Amino acid sequence: MRGAKRGDMAAIVHSMEPITLVGAGSLRDSDIDDSLALAPTLVAADGGAAHCLAADHMPEAVIGDLDSLDMVQAASIPWERVHEITEQDSTDFDKALRNIETPLVVAVGFTGARMDHELAAYNVLVQRADRRCVLVGETDVLCVVPPKLMLDVPAGTRVSLFPMRDVTGSSMGLKWAIDDIAFAPSGAIGTSNAATGVVTLEMDGPGMLLIVPKAILPLLVKTLLATPEGWPAP
Repeated sequence: MRGAKRGDMAAIVHSMEPITLVGAGSLRDSDIDDSLALAPTLVAADGGAAHCLAADHMPEAVIGDLDSLDMVQAASIPWERVHEITEQDSTDFDKALRNIETPLVVAVGFTGARMDHELAAYNVLVQRADRRCVLVGETDVLCVVPPKLMLDVPAGTRVSLFPMRDVTGSSMGLKWAIDDIAFAPSGAIGTSNAATGVVTLEMDGPGMLLIVPKAILPLLVKTLLATPEGWPAP
């Protein structure tokens, strides 16, 4: 397979603007274009390149172990844009995310289809919480809640919180406040909450996923870009 073989060295893609990252999972025809309107640089994680090419977009880079990129697709991509990472201890989503330097990643094509792949993507979001990333699904979008987030959504907007590890926090602007709740994947969760106005969340660690309707994506991207404090690298 073409492309430079590499380990986890310096980042492959650098951008001062948000980056669209495309995976090989389910997505709608409009998802790539909608994401590019918010994050104009296009990168594919392995087989996500097929989605890019089908939508008539050439990715700036293809990153992964390349086991899902067939030779016909690879032949249409300039060889210097294909970056093979051969280790098998991480997913292609992880390989791509850790090799991108950008203020924010908007990731499409990492949900739907196989449940194990989707769960693995949620795991990567938390493991790489220092890399700001919004995961776009069919009806919802989600991200790791930063140390403090103020999201100006309309009253009544569904705001779900799901812990990927033990975590606590506080809130304002939610129908059911989360203060003093010990959240855990096998314990208390915070799904199907609702905004009563501007929502403010503060978390004690990078373990909580925020899940909101897909219509909120532009607002969520704008808010995360304007939120100065993020989680440090592990």
